[in-house]
Amino acid sequence: MTDEFKTIKNTSEGFYSEKRSKFLAFAHHVETLDEIKELLAQYRKKYYDARHVCYAYMLGAAREDFRANDDGEPSSTAGKPILGQINSNELTDILIVVVRYYGGVNLGTSGLIVAYREAAADAIAHAEVEMRQVEDYVTYDFPYVMMNDVMRIVKDMQPRIVSQTYDNTCRIVLAIRQSDAPKLRQRLSKLSFE
Repeated sequence: MTDEFKTIKNTSEGFYSEKRSKFLAFAHHVETLDEIKELLAQYRKKYYDARHVCYAYMLGAAREDFRANDDGEPSSTAGKPILGQINSNELTDILIVVVRYYGGVNLGTSGLIVAYREAAADAIAHAEVEMRQVEDYVTYDFPYVMMNDVMRIVKDMQPRIVSQTYDNTCRIVLAIRQSDAPKLRQRLSKLSFE
């Protein structure tokens, strides 16, 4: 498994129109199921007069946590094409919501698939895509006298300092790229035996 993944940086919007039906697409960077539920509730409230609020999401660097929802559209005509766009762009930690306002003319299953796919693609096209690293957290407890040695390793390996406490016993929590975590742990544990 690689320790990098692609996601979007900002919230973006897309639009598609077919036979007077309007498809408003919104792409969000998300990291938890709670965030997704909150956003979906907001969209359902804001677009209460829309016929359908369909969505798909993908979570985690391994891209194993995902869901597609048709919200009353014929099976696999809305959520699946949205998820297809997430997959074809190899994105994760993303939620795409497509709100449909019915225009009075049925589009048929193939028309719906195209409409939801194009709306999702437009939202992704307007998003800023970025590479992120999968991080591991390393917690290290040490006596204050070892502060300089610990900080030398931190300066050398450049992990992100999540938190630190300095007392008789100090604790530092570091976030570092997953592939570098074993080396960081090894270098810190060697300090204990010097």
